[in-house]
Amino acid sequence: MDTTTPHFGLIIIGDEILSGKRADKHLPKVIELLQARGLSLAWARCIGDDRSRITAALHDAFAGADVVFCCGGIGATPDDHTRQCAAAALGVDLALHPQARELIEQRMRDVATERGEVHDPDRSDNVHRLNMGVFPLGASIIPNPYNKIPGFSCVGAGGSTVHFVPGFPVMAWPMIESLLDGPYAHWHRQGLWQERSVVVMGAMEAALTPLMERIEREHPVKVFSLPSVDHPEHGRHIELGVKGEPAQVATAFQVLISGLKGFGAELGPEMVR
Repeated sequence: MDTTTPHFGLIIIGDEILSGKRADKHLPKVIELLQARGLSLAWARCIGDDRSRITAALHDAFAGADVVFCCGGIGATPDDHTRQCAAAALGVDLALHPQARELIEQRMRDVATERGEVHDPDRSDNVHRLNMGVFPLGASIIPNPYNKIPGFSCVGAGGSTVHFVPGFPVMAWPMIESLLDGPYAHWHRQGLWQERSVVVMGAMEAALTPLMERIEREHPVKVFSLPSVDHPEHGRHIELGVKGEPAQVATAFQVLISGLKGFGAELGPEMVR
């Protein structure tokens, strides 16, 4: 079993996000889902409904080695391009996935029963709905607990896995959770990752950069710096901290505090996350 924690990425697709018709909810939620498991998001991209741009973004994702969640555009309307772009980026054909077909047909039978109708698989709209199960060859399905219409996953040449889920949060988020708690459960790091920081009053980042670089050079942690110029309580300040394994963080943070005191910096509250 590979225990090396991967980088996680997020692709959000849809003109409605870029036009402002809908506010994106996926980015903060995916960050929340990862953080709850001691994980973090390495990068995110938002792309409109443009086939060339979607294909290029997916080509990059498949060429890497990250775990990527892709939200949106997997329906069967004219503005849904993600399935086609995934196949193009992989250089494979599209085909109706047999398990997806079974799930979609089951959903159609359920809807017909709820309406008191007889399911007609040959009716044009029902035939069209099967397009939602047309995935790139080699794809595996992601179960959708909301309405049975599955998403799909594809493995890229670089070793990455891209998971494609609907744009609807009520469907996408449980599907992403099921992946994080299923095949990626062995990467959870609850209690094994920590951030410690301190508010530094009135300091300039440039003056503190040598200290930050020394800590990263001498300790296996990451240093972060969050400047603010108009905070209502602290005014101009920098939240300066370290993040990583708790034991390493504890040591590096003491070095940070000692270094800041050596500068004569005015220190405010400390925070642990």
